Amino acid sequence: MRFAVVQRLLGLLMLMFSITMLPPVAISYYYNDGGANAFLYSFGATIVAGLTIWFPVRHRTEELRLRDGFLVVAAFWFGLGSVGALPLLFLEAPVLSFTDAIFEAMSGLTTTGATVLTGLDDLPRSLLYYRQQLQWLGGMGIIVLAVAVLPMLGVGGMQLYRAEIAGPVKDTKLTPRITETAKALWFIYLALTAACGASYYAAGMGGFDALCHAFSTVAIGGFSTHDASIGYFNSTTINSVAIVFMFIAGINFSLHFLALRSVSLGAYLRDSEFRAYAKGMFALAVTVIGFLYVAGDYGSWQNTINQGLFQVVSIATTTGFTTTDYSAWPGALPVLLLFASFVGGCAGSTGGGMKVMRCLLLYRQGVREIKRLVHPNAEIPVKLGGNPVPARVIESVWGFFAVYVFVFAVMMVMLLFDGVDQVTAFSAIAASLNNLGPGLGEVASGFGGLSDLSKWVCVIAMVLGRLEIFTLLVLVSPTFWEQ
Repeated sequence: MRFAVVQRLLGLLMLMFSITMLPPVAISYYYNDGGANAFLYSFGATIVAGLTIWFPVRHRTEELRLRDGFLVVAAFWFGLGSVGALPLLFLEAPVLSFTDAIFEAMSGLTTTGATVLTGLDDLPRSLLYYRQQLQWLGGMGIIVLAVAVLPMLGVGGMQLYRAEIAGPVKDTKLTPRITETAKALWFIYLALTAACGASYYAAGMGGFDALCHAFSTVAIGGFSTHDASIGYFNSTTINSVAIVFMFIAGINFSLHFLALRSVSLGAYLRDSEFRAYAKGMFALAVTVIGFLYVAGDYGSWQNTINQGLFQVVSIATTTGFTTTDYSAWPGALPVLLLFASFVGGCAGSTGGGMKVMRCLLLYRQGVREIKRLVHPNAEIPVKLGGNPVPARVIESVWGFFAVYVFVFAVMMVMLLFDGVDQVTAFSAIAASLNNLGPGLGEVASGFGGLSDLSKWVCVIAMVLGRLEIFTLLVLVSPTFWEQ
């Protein structure tokens, strides 16, 4: 392990992140909300921290290895959570503890959307913008952004990309060079953000709200500038815009790239994961809307479809926006939606959860085992897109699922030992590990009521979910540290 190389890169990344403190300063001056100094202090502190880390090892320019990349990714996310919390600590209002500031910053960066803040409508505009910006940067992965920029600084990027984009398709490159891949992904990300913001504005949102909600919609983050979330606007048109862009953001961005390059929708229709994603969303929506209509909660078909479809897409993609209190819905609907967040978005999207790709492979592997009971000597491959899936990929998916369940159980038990009731403990860990945001029970409207210990457990769960568990857990493996 070459710690000096890792240290140099961390310092550079920290210096780059300091620039993100400046837009809220401009927002603060424009709205005269008194928050500018907090962001200026944070900007200075982040630059000092970055220079302190980078300067002693500035001449170490060796190529980064994959093992170094894992350490950089994990260390950088925790570092970002620390410096990202500085404005929340420096602001005169609201007054947050160290734990709450870290929780809010990490929730934004991991696009979880869980919050400890209340009274959002009265908070400084600069703070509201900053929370949305954190989600937007974290949505596609700040590391992927760094991959496009770092080559100009003399640092290779493939190792960081492999460490950040974990999963069955992590080695797929859209273009021959990793830098061009990162640029292509960010071009699509920027274009979707601009289109989403323009659509919100056309649907009736003000300019500030349209920008902020575009950030969190495309990032599948769920932070809002209002306590009532999207429900604040009470607009079917705005709800429809959100549904469309949440669904799009939950799709593998590689498919967006291929569809854009070929100017055809064929890339989506040929993709097994997208078809499973669309079919699953449709089936869940029909179930929820039908149940709500029979229960008569919203009266007309139109209102039932509007409310039911919005919550289905928001929770299933792990965005976390709400237009109504879905935790108060009748029967099994709240738990059904929470279970949908375990699947989440597609691999290569900004969504959380285990990803549709993994769940699809688990399902087809289960079907194969049933067939083997009837035909024990038959060779029955698991296929995706008509092609057999290598056994190594199947094994890695089962390994991920096993570790996911184990981590979930351990963290839930920790919250139970801390005095949290069962419903709240289950949903809090589900919302954190799946990067969802809103839960059930005491965390249906926010995580502020949890103890500091429970909040820290949720913070770890957020990072594990964002880095898809293995990227972080590999650091505690003795094998990782062997020379």
